[in-house]
Amino acid sequence: MKINNFSDYQKAYKTSVETPEKFWEDVANEFYWRKKWDKTLEWNFNDFSLSWFVGAKLNITENIFERNFIKNQENPQDFAQKTAIIWEANDPNEPNITLSYAQLFEKVCQFANALTQNGIKKGDRIAIYMPMLPETVIAMLACARVGAIHSVVFAGFSASSLADRINDAQVTMVLTSDGNFRGAKAIEVKSVVDEAVLTCPSIKKIIVLKRTNTPVVMQEGRDIWWSNAISNANISKEHQATEMDAEDPLFILYTSGSTGKPKGVVHTTAGYMVYTAYTFENVFQCAQNDIFWCTADVGWVTGHSYIVYAPLLCGATMLMFEGVPTYPDVDRFWQIIDKHKVTHLYTAPTAIRALMAFGTEPPKRHNLSSLKVLGSVGEPINEEAWQWYNVNIGGSKCPIVDTWWQTETGGILISPLAGITPTKPTFATLPLPGIQPILVDSEGKELLGNDVEGNLCIKFPFPSMLRTTYGDHERCKQTYFSTYKGLYFTGDGAKRDADGYYRILGRVDDVINVSGHRFGTAEIENAINEDVLVLESAVVGYPHDIKGQGIYAYVILDNNYDFSAKNLTSDAIKHKIINTVTKIIGAIAKPDKIQIVSGLPKTRSGKIMRRILRKIAEKDTTNLGDISTLLDPNVVAEIVEGAKNI
Repeated sequence: MKINNFSDYQKAYKTSVETPEKFWEDVANEFYWRKKWDKTLEWNFNDFSLSWFVGAKLNITENIFERNFIKNQENPQDFAQKTAIIWEANDPNEPNITLSYAQLFEKVCQFANALTQNGIKKGDRIAIYMPMLPETVIAMLACARVGAIHSVVFAGFSASSLADRINDAQVTMVLTSDGNFRGAKAIEVKSVVDEAVLTCPSIKKIIVLKRTNTPVVMQEGRDIWWSNAISNANISKEHQATEMDAEDPLFILYTSGSTGKPKGVVHTTAGYMVYTAYTFENVFQCAQNDIFWCTADVGWVTGHSYIVYAPLLCGATMLMFEGVPTYPDVDRFWQIIDKHKVTHLYTAPTAIRALMAFGTEPPKRHNLSSLKVLGSVGEPINEEAWQWYNVNIGGSKCPIVDTWWQTETGGILISPLAGITPTKPTFATLPLPGIQPILVDSEGKELLGNDVEGNLCIKFPFPSMLRTTYGDHERCKQTYFSTYKGLYFTGDGAKRDADGYYRILGRVDDVINVSGHRFGTAEIENAINEDVLVLESAVVGYPHDIKGQGIYAYVILDNNYDFSAKNLTSDAIKHKIINTVTKIIGAIAKPDKIQIVSGLPKTRSGKIMRRILRKIAEKDTTNLGDISTLLDPNVVAEIVEGAKNI
């Protein structure tokens, strides 16, 4: 059900709200089902339960492979030979790997057989702790093929974090590699798994892929080399997919909260398949010969949905990158786009701002004219980054789809449709068909009309919504459905403007109340980042004797700016930033304290850990929690020391 113009969008949205079950039935009819559903939807948000396509039987990989081969039966050979994956190595001198749909299908079937030969059956949980390699995609799809539930853990998490996830899901097998390449480093991976499983009695097998030739310890009877697993007993390249119920779990993906252990978000087979494919097709508007590049890691939901499942369900060609944007040089992203003639780039504001710091010269070295669509994901994008992305990467000709969604939603909820929805910097714009967002006040009362700001909730289910948190449904209900009765609470604040466009303001627990005025941290950060001196910032609230809460800003300066020529002192820099915020938002929003820092405490996915920054601002540094999994743990000590002089 492709949307081709804004009128199509309006009609589709109207239908999806008025007759949601009929709408999703029509979308679902485009897929292959071994058995159609008996009932489209059963749901209850008050005592949370949700089922889509009740009674239907299918396998998601049959919809990636067999369905697409049949769908293209006029030219089945052409589709079979179409490139599914282009893999770009960390080292630009290492040859690319390209896999056609036919080759990928063979490898998935082969590894599915290897899994079953090693005792895996439907419903078993498998942890995947691997770098960005084609085999990682193969592993995910092979799990889905046999009906095992995969739980991908980003291969940068610590051994204890991996162990927590293995134990929570009672994982029986880990798929990993000897090591991975990240920039100039070769990082050990298998040794992390070895340490983790010391406290994981459920583990029976570990399959290890050779990538870096790092020496590893292989435990006899437990550890198997990937190459041996697929060669044992002349494993077949054919595999009959396991029949799955629509509501059978497809994967578990853990999300870290600011407190408590990570939550295992469960996504099920049919609803996730239908919704992610629909959103990919309509948000990105990919054509037959386009090259889609999502720069996320498959350890995050963005990688699950928009590297693996949705592009392949839609028969697209996707690029997968092992490395980092600054290795061997800061123009690596732009070099890859030029080399592979990428048409769609889907990346995070964190990456955009990091690359902005190196100026406009690196992208100018490369031909970026192949680009048709730019995407943003992971956090609200500030206007300066949006404009830089638009002008310097998109040449002011590529629509930017600023997508808002969550691990819990499985797919994009609010976003422009590329080339169809008129865009507005910093606004995620309009909900996709099937999504019914509302804004409520702190009491849960709906805020009607436009020009309002409140807490963002969803009042009607959509197919890819989470079904539970693994092993603890009560936690799911309490986290997402208890704050406001009968509503899914996203945890985010949002603004709906005069045009009905949504702007995400950040987590509600990151809202600062200054003298009764509520400000989203993202809103203040956006203003600070507008200053020419600033590369990136993070804002938190701290106790203030008069205002209730004061605003504490941590600021990274732009090294491209010639501070010495302007003879700017630290005080002058801070004064200029305050003036910028005052100009954009008002004097009420100006930071009370500004600390210049060289970096921010970020997770490896680029999320700023405001919990740590809040504690530092509150002068509570006795227990900052586990910082070992941060991208750069050393930055915390530097910030703590610097805060003493603020």
